[in-house]
Amino acid sequence: MLTIAELSTFIRSAEKLLDAGERQDVIRYLAEHPKAGDVMEGTGGVRKLRWSRGSQGKSGGVRVIYYFHNESMPLYLLTLYAKNERSNLTKAQRNDLSELTALLVRAWQRKRNEH
Repeated sequence: MLTIAELSTFIRSAEKLLDAGERQDVIRYLAEHPKAGDVMEGTGGVRKLRWSRGSQGKSGGVRVIYYFHNESMPLYLLTLYAKNERSNLTKAQRNDLSELTALLVRAWQRKRNEH
């Protein structure tokens, strides 16, 4: 099964927006379906997954923002937000995500080369 890494920004948001069971459901789902979310243009491959909360359905749910490079690298849960909090990311936010993904890949490759 794919390794999942939760960044602190994801953890903080998840604690506010999801109960423990919902959070584990998201993690399990993405571990099995890492390409489930739509790739967000201009982000270096970051994906957005629409996830329903309780009885609210997808329209009242959350958006899980994550990065999946390949099977040998962990899937990184970056953040999540309620659909009603924001619609789309700004160009600056997309550029920041693109830089972050490049850093994650370089750090992972460096770590792999050390072992």
